[in-house]
Amino acid sequence: MSIETIKQLIPHRPPMLLLDEIVQCDNDRIVCRKTFRADEFFVQGHYPEFPLVPGVILVESCCQAGAVLVAQRIQNDQSENVPVLTRVDNAKFKQMVRPGNEVLLEAEIVEAISQAIYLKGKVKLADKLAVSFDFACSMAPRSR
Repeated sequence: MSIETIKQLIPHRPPMLLLDEIVQCDNDRIVCRKTFRADEFFVQGHYPEFPLVPGVILVESCCQAGAVLVAQRIQNDQSENVPVLTRVDNAKFKQMVRPGNEVLLEAEIVEAISQAIYLKGKVKLADKLAVSFDFACSMAPRSR
């Protein structure tokens, strides 16, 4: 699914839209793709001699995949709410991601209780785990 589909589901826009496409999606799991470019703002100073994608950006990109999953799940409710990140736990960074790398971002819903949704996130680089973490989001009114 295209970037336009993503833009219909979540409010993120460049330069903070960190997904390129949806590769696979069902009711409880999503896989998205992102290729990080050398000209992205967050790479410029991190680090000039050895550019790395910051860990917080990897986590954010995976959380955006989770937001797409949650938004798609509630889309039929005609809700004016949007998923908002409320918690990140147990983050583990296993591999460096550099400009030019393509990653797969996986988010899976573990539990939904009222307005809180608990998920597991994974960032994979060349089929190897780069980042894993748990996160939660809740539904908040979409501001206009």
